[in-house]
Amino acid sequence: MIFDFDMIQAMYKGLPEKVTAIRTALGRPLTLSEKILFSHLHPDSPVQDYKRGHDYVFFAPDRVAMQDATAQMALLQFMTCGMDKTAVPTTVHCDHLIQAQTGANADLKIALDINSEVYSFLSLVSTKYGIGFWKPGAGIIHQTVLENYAYPGAMMIGTDSHTPNAGGLGMLAIGVGGADAVDVMAGMPWELKMPKLIGVHLKGKLSGWASAKDVILKVAGVLTVKGGTGAIIEYFGEGAKSLSCTGKGTICNMGAEIGATTSTFGYDDSMARLLKATGRTDVAKLADGIAEHLTGDAACYADPSKYFDQVIEIDLDTLEPHINGPYTPDLAWPISEFAAAVTKNDYPPIIEVSLIGSCTNSSYEDISRSASIAEQARNKNLKVKSEFTITPGSEQIRFTVQRDGLLQAFEDVGGLVLANACGPCIGQWARHIDDPKRRNTILTSYNRNFAKRNDGNASTHAFVASPEIVTAMAFAGDLRFNPLTDTLTNANGEIVKFDPPVGVELPPKGFDVKDSGFQAPAADSSRVVINVDPSSDRLQLLAPFIPITLSQVTNMRVLLKAKGKCTTDHISMAGPWLKYRGHLENISNNCFIGAINAFNDEANKVINLGDGSYMGVPDSARKYQKAGVPTIVFGEENYGEGSSREHAAMEPRYLGVKAIVVKSFARIHQTNLKKQGMLALTFVNPADYDLIRQDDYVDILGFENFNPDSQIKIRLRHADGTHDVFDVLHGYNEQQAEWVKAGSALNKIRHDLHV
Repeated sequence: MIFDFDMIQAMYKGLPEKVTAIRTALGRPLTLSEKILFSHLHPDSPVQDYKRGHDYVFFAPDRVAMQDATAQMALLQFMTCGMDKTAVPTTVHCDHLIQAQTGANADLKIALDINSEVYSFLSLVSTKYGIGFWKPGAGIIHQTVLENYAYPGAMMIGTDSHTPNAGGLGMLAIGVGGADAVDVMAGMPWELKMPKLIGVHLKGKLSGWASAKDVILKVAGVLTVKGGTGAIIEYFGEGAKSLSCTGKGTICNMGAEIGATTSTFGYDDSMARLLKATGRTDVAKLADGIAEHLTGDAACYADPSKYFDQVIEIDLDTLEPHINGPYTPDLAWPISEFAAAVTKNDYPPIIEVSLIGSCTNSSYEDISRSASIAEQARNKNLKVKSEFTITPGSEQIRFTVQRDGLLQAFEDVGGLVLANACGPCIGQWARHIDDPKRRNTILTSYNRNFAKRNDGNASTHAFVASPEIVTAMAFAGDLRFNPLTDTLTNANGEIVKFDPPVGVELPPKGFDVKDSGFQAPAADSSRVVINVDPSSDRLQLLAPFIPITLSQVTNMRVLLKAKGKCTTDHISMAGPWLKYRGHLENISNNCFIGAINAFNDEANKVINLGDGSYMGVPDSARKYQKAGVPTIVFGEENYGEGSSREHAAMEPRYLGVKAIVVKSFARIHQTNLKKQGMLALTFVNPADYDLIRQDDYVDILGFENFNPDSQIKIRLRHADGTHDVFDVLHGYNEQQAEWVKAGSALNKIRHDLHV
């Protein structure tokens, strides 16, 4: 089945003329990213040479995708807009709320029971507003999108930070907060600062143990978690063409770990092969007819330094497998150096759990290569030394690999197959461990490994590698094992060694599935009624935020001065809190509970100056709020790094925080704060962070005439009678300033739709 084929056909028909006109207007050859960006400009932004990293531009994306955890809040917001149907094709995917405990069938059954209210709500809203609904068990959003909706040259936004996975099929797919999704679903222009462009020239061809995963692990080590911020990463070269389409998806998926706006590849034969294998031959034929417009111009790739802001070269012929971590996805170790690093840095060497799959690495190619290692182990009489789990990316993948005997290979050596869902990757995991505070190690093929990310345990050292490396190391149970060079002793006392993995790009017998899990919207939705129980602890209808006033940015108290890394997991952690994603009041009870207080180096313990007692951050915020005292939060570099979850912006707003002031923001989170009508400010001089004291009164100066040109200062009035004043930047353009004046972007949308 081809979804939205008429839309695709119309886009491809008009694309050659558009690209030619853009090239003429800009007077230069175009990268692929530029072709997609400029061909998706909203009428409010005419074609002109926008300054990268500076100019805000309006776009008109082709579609929206949402996962169940973030869709709840997005749809609650959309319901208030007064529309009968979404303005662009939209889908909801139920993948985040299934906790991995004992195995796929039992875990799915439990999830259907405990999340029935939420699933029913999402299903009804989807049915009513023309949204495609993918049921629990259907698969992880990004794999499902790649198999069904992604197509070259398109632009999509998704309410999940790993939406860029679809770049493997030549899209610009960008992770956003739910408020951005509401904009697009409501037919409003979507705003983005014109991204910078980073070109990655891939030479050579992968062989042996090296995989597409190692490309992005290498890039993460080069660029770091901040290096891609505000940029699109465009891969090109013969090495890029040699990769499978799903391998390209893995690379684009993990671009989120280096802060990239998104990542993409030009259209080639590998993309055509996946389109055909997933029942979209007619889309492949259309793409073949305009292939030159679905990749960058040859001149851009011949002289990349002239057209990209930064260029990186990687030789796939010599690329080693990598293992990245712990605690950050950009600490990159070539496997030949990793054993020594484990010893030198005193990482816990015993691998307690090995986990493969997830949205990042669950393609047929990934699973077949990993299964070849499991088959070798079975034949060599080896059993896993660590717990070993396998997470298929979609029901289509699961059904196909089970049919072909690949899942059996894992089960034969002690592997456990989990549900087609996010599971342990996002902390939805009943971890089996004797002491949750004990230092321990897990090894995954996932994308993200911040502290507490996978199991809520700050002492868990999570490392990331390719699924075939993870599988091989499960049989050693030791980080110091190098499957490329080292041997193991089997149950018979024999010395055995793994051969390099082998796999196939696509299933030789084709994909198959009995029930994909898709539910189409109702043809007539007029009779669909959506009710939310006022007593529900899972869902809560929204009340509009009230605009921030001048008096509320005066005499503020410091709710929190966050020390070090403060990701969206620190601000609004996932795991057990996912069940409250549709209930703003309840989920706000996790606000900042993972952030470290700079004044005492403790998490969720701050002083409340109302009575001088220490308490949890949400409790202190509520106490200040009840007393009518506005609050402010300070932080350090790359604040809000990680997931796209808008709850990390909505919760402080809901609890009375008026401004967040940091050394620098992660892109998505800064936008999310702006969407909620908050002040997201950055220090002009990062050293001013050191001036903040926990007993300060804080005033924002210059807010009375807030506009794009406003000069904003912060005054700290210390308890000893002294004060400090310093400059901060706000970076709000005209539309964003209107969001603040309206109270939120949603307030502004509702007003504009009903004027």
